[in-house]
Amino acid sequence: MSMRISRRWFLGLTAMAMTTRPIALGADNMPSVPANLDHILLGAADLDHGIAWMEERSGVRAIFGGVHPGRGTRNALLSLGPGRYLEIIAPDPQQASATSGNDMANRLRAIREPRLIGWAAHTDDLASLVQKAAAAGIAIENPRDGSRVRPDGKTLQWRSFALKKDFDGVLPFFIEWNRNSIHPSQDAPSGCTLQHFFIESPAVEDVRSVAGKLGLEVEVKPAQTPFLRARIIGKKGAFEIA
Repeated sequence: MSMRISRRWFLGLTAMAMTTRPIALGADNMPSVPANLDHILLGAADLDHGIAWMEERSGVRAIFGGVHPGRGTRNALLSLGPGRYLEIIAPDPQQASATSGNDMANRLRAIREPRLIGWAAHTDDLASLVQKAAAAGIAIENPRDGSRVRPDGKTLQWRSFALKKDFDGVLPFFIEWNRNSIHPSQDAPSGCTLQHFFIESPAVEDVRSVAGKLGLEVEVKPAQTPFLRARIIGKKGAFEIA
């Protein structure tokens, strides 16, 4: 018998589980994976290619998630463990004519090989986080509602905001899931675990400063080019994506 589990209950259970096992640390004594990491986004020019690319490396085939109406994109999902998942995001051919000027869709069309293009951090109180950002002098985009209809007809709902300056995509957007929505990590295909996630940036001190003010415990390494990097353990063993 299936049972709907609320988002708040699920995250509480996840947090409890995390406190009962050792947490691997990266550089600067940061957790190897941020505790509030919700999902990572793997961008692809074609969704089927992105699914096959990820399956070849992980041994797990992502399942189609749905489309983002008006945004020109669609996705496929696989779980990375409790409270975390990977979203493969690509242009939606059915929305091509209506969203030719969509920045995200156009950016995805230009990708030659699937790569990490962003990540999301979860919160249970987006309004308070908005106030926290304002108090710290961090400019954000106006919070907005989002939704997606799953193939089974159920609608997922959330509210989110992005930073006006995310240092070329290495800092996340923030998401609060509707408590009646099933978190994608709960029923997306399993078999993968996110072992390590970190940021590379030429503006390492500024990135660390903003991350700290927003409660993000994420490892940031100096580099000439901004990158997101993840190490995943799948059915075929460990592999890295960037």
